[in-house]
Amino acid sequence: MTEMKSQNVRKMSFEGDALRMSMDWTVSDLDKVQVLVESTQGSSHPSSYHLGELVSEMEKGVLQSGGKPAIYTTTDICDGIAQAHGGMHYSLASRDFIASMVEIHAVATPFDAMVLSSAGDKAVPAHLMAIARLDIPSVFVPGGAMGAGPCMKSNEELWHMSVEVKEEKMTKEEFLAFQRACCPTCGACQYMGTAATMQVMSEALGLALPWSALIPATNAEIRRMARAAGQQVMTLSKNNLLPSHILTKKAFENAIMIHSAIGGSLNAVMHLIAIAREVGIHLSPELFDAIHREIPVLVDTKTAGKYPTELFWYAGGVPMLMKELKAHLHLDCITVTGSTVGENLVQFDKSEMPRFAEMFLANYKLNKRDVIYPISKPLKNEGSTALLKGNLAPQGATVKKSAVVEEMMVHQGPARVFDDETTAVNALIDRTLQPGDVIIIRYQGPKAIGMPEMFYMSELIASDPLLSKTTALVTDGRFSGATRGPCIGYLCPEAVDGGPIAFVENNDIVHIDIPSRTLSIIGADGVVLTEEAMEQLLEERKARWTAPVIKHKGALGQYTRLARPALEGGSIQL
Repeated sequence: MTEMKSQNVRKMSFEGDALRMSMDWTVSDLDKVQVLVESTQGSSHPSSYHLGELVSEMEKGVLQSGGKPAIYTTTDICDGIAQAHGGMHYSLASRDFIASMVEIHAVATPFDAMVLSSAGDKAVPAHLMAIARLDIPSVFVPGGAMGAGPCMKSNEELWHMSVEVKEEKMTKEEFLAFQRACCPTCGACQYMGTAATMQVMSEALGLALPWSALIPATNAEIRRMARAAGQQVMTLSKNNLLPSHILTKKAFENAIMIHSAIGGSLNAVMHLIAIAREVGIHLSPELFDAIHREIPVLVDTKTAGKYPTELFWYAGGVPMLMKELKAHLHLDCITVTGSTVGENLVQFDKSEMPRFAEMFLANYKLNKRDVIYPISKPLKNEGSTALLKGNLAPQGATVKKSAVVEEMMVHQGPARVFDDETTAVNALIDRTLQPGDVIIIRYQGPKAIGMPEMFYMSELIASDPLLSKTTALVTDGRFSGATRGPCIGYLCPEAVDGGPIAFVENNDIVHIDIPSRTLSIIGADGVVLTEEAMEQLLEERKARWTAPVIKHKGALGQYTRLARPALEGGSIQL
């Protein structure tokens, strides 16, 4: 939908102009570039609560550049708040519904351009999907990072602390004190989870201004960046620079390289595939695996690393990381600045601001090389994500291998099978799971119950000194970007579609080999079988299997009926 087309549509809507004039519009406003300024601002969670300030600055930027802004909002939900109950079933679905609401807002009015702002797990990919789908001049404004908690700790540690309280290893008062203090500001969670990762992806794709991802939400620079985005979208509209000019296959390859270097969330694989689909580009899971084999982890941020994400921005953020990866990146990709990635890096080097930002690291007795490693001496020699295949996941499964201890890179153990997370969590808390087990949680995929995160279970395993080095978790659900430990998810096909995970039985022998990228059932009842015998046994089980009846109402029912497989983006089939 180009600017010319949207203006022509408005010229046919005489009633529309009359209705606008009843608000804050003047006659002269009707002929201006009309800009949708949309955010997920709301009282939903700290990633969105503060966005009203950024919206105000985005609005000012549009006005100062001669446009007419209109403010809309569709707020999002928080995966942290939705954890460990049925609300998590709605999380992934919310991404697609938010994207659709932006589409409805932009087309029904219609608008010439957009500035969108969000910070949360599903809101950021939703906005990037909407930008790709609508293809009108657009700039994305990342909502920034939450400040560090006490001793640089972050809120994901509450899960294992809650168990310590039950086991009387920690007092309730100590727990409540940390709970009160661990999220001290608004912004995305302090670790390189999905929210932080997708902010970085927005900049890596070229849809956000340079160095705008993960600005500390309390820093005045984030408001200046928001105003600059409002001004820049007017330039994009004047030059008719569209998202389809920016979102090329090379741009997605750049984003995957950055994803590898930050040790990013597994969820980003699904989200990037879904965003690319909106512009007709096919991204395969195999491409992620290939790039992650080549690009090392350079950023030391929680949860697999040491530092909260605000320190990544102080260290120079995405531009500094891009400088390390210059030999690999496609520097000729165009961005929302109107310049290429390479040209943006030249401008970044000329700016004094990165030098001043780095001074904040002195408050922590750190320098930028503590947070962003040189590519000559990487933090980890390969990237964070690996694609596994085998008779348990014929179409693939993914694991955040950068967060897996060396002892669990290759593992073989008996299957302990559960059809829901709650039962598995209770078994773990009751100590009925044994070191060495391979915990299977199935019927958790997009078509089953909306693909909830298995974060509670994964964090309990990762926080146990024994289980974290002996016990694996395998699921057709997904994992948080905060996931630590030997957690393999996104199995395709999912159980409800008759994927092999549906046919696993207790005491089957599961073999995991992350370096070799394999995930297979190799035996039953504790006995290793030949490949042919195992294949025959799975076929016999499949013949006896009856698919469960899925009955969800409302929004969740709509999503589960229309959702694509996880490694095809998990998006609604439009």
